Amino acid sequence: MDYLKSIEKVNSLLKFGIRPGLERIRELLTRLGDPQNKLRFIHVAGTNGKGTVCTLISNVLTAAGYRTGLYTSPYIMDFRERFQIDGEMITEEELSRLTERVSAEADEMERQNIIITEFEFITAMAFLWFLERKCDIVVLEVGLGGRFDATNVISTPLLSVIMSISLDHTAILGDTVEKIAFEKCGIIKNNGQTVVYADQPDGVLDVVRGAAAENNNVLTIADDTAITSINDDIHGSTFLYRTGGAFGVESEIELFIPFIGEHQYKNASVALTSLKLLSQQGYSITSDALRIGLRTARLFARLELLHESPAVLLDGAHNPGGARALAAAVKKYLNGKRKILIIGMLADKDVERAVSYIAPLFDKAYTLAPDNPRALRSEDLADIVGKHCGDVTALEDYSEAYRCALSDAGADGAVVICGSLYLAGKMRHIL
Repeated sequence: MDYLKSIEKVNSLLKFGIRPGLERIRELLTRLGDPQNKLRFIHVAGTNGKGTVCTLISNVLTAAGYRTGLYTSPYIMDFRERFQIDGEMITEEELSRLTERVSAEADEMERQNIIITEFEFITAMAFLWFLERKCDIVVLEVGLGGRFDATNVISTPLLSVIMSISLDHTAILGDTVEKIAFEKCGIIKNNGQTVVYADQPDGVLDVVRGAAAENNNVLTIADDTAITSINDDIHGSTFLYRTGGAFGVESEIELFIPFIGEHQYKNASVALTSLKLLSQQGYSITSDALRIGLRTARLFARLELLHESPAVLLDGAHNPGGARALAAAVKKYLNGKRKILIIGMLADKDVERAVSYIAPLFDKAYTLAPDNPRALRSEDLADIVGKHCGDVTALEDYSEAYRCALSDAGADGAVVICGSLYLAGKMRHIL
């Protein structure tokens, strides 16, 4: 099976199972020798910030000398982004071979009327690859929710990490933050350690505390106050971190992350808290590894600066929590500039609320439809954006939208592209 046929195979699978549950993925992995049982994991769930924290933690562990697997979703530019070891994507040849191996078992299960979903399939592939390549540790990002997510087939991880929680995927996970938190906390296993993002909506921390206590976990709330900002601009954030004696540093260490926005300090506090707990478990993480790992971290479409004159920022803000963080960054870093928005959203998101945070900050907006069956039509999105921005044009052509936005912004202005990650991926290819 060549690479293109491998991608066709994955794309042909169901996106969601007929019913939620881990029975299918357990059966598939049993047929493959249960590779997940031979690996060590850091398991990360949440609504926003998962990708950033996974990237920061894995990059530091790689800098510390550990062979580190990283499993994330969705991808932005290349399907293989979802599978990485020490910052390198899986090769096309390896992915094709693993697709063929998993297909043999999945096809046999289908003949027995057990249908494997796309995410279950690629999760099994990832576990096999990480084991074959003898990873010391795997940073594992939840795909959707937590309790019934295919990644949750693992046993007690080194750490369970709960990131910022807000309303998203409400049709699947529930219509309150407490219900969503309950689903996310499904990754908390018996006799483990849990780290949680501190700045949560009312009710969330109570749910996390309850889940940690029920599963006999030591719960650590990431300490935002341990970070003091020194300087941040559109290129990144420099800060002091109070170590508490960790990483071979008695008091404070100066660090830099190439990510911007106030929320990124909070994300960094979760990553640093997690790394501190790993060091207490016996993992050797020096101050040099910390500096190098954080400084060299890279992540597509998270307030990513792609051009400077005009400033062009690409962000995957697609829910109210992400939109609030993006709005705060726009106010801080693009103040005084003429600002042009390019936005595309999926129809099953809370579009009205997300747009209400972002659109009022812009002088002009162009709406697009993401390349996805669940996309909101550009004309319908323009109607919503128009409630908050006086100059809105619905377009179909991505390149035209970008050319128009650049022209409207001028050399001293700014263009912000945001919304669905499906939009972000296609726009990044164009840029």
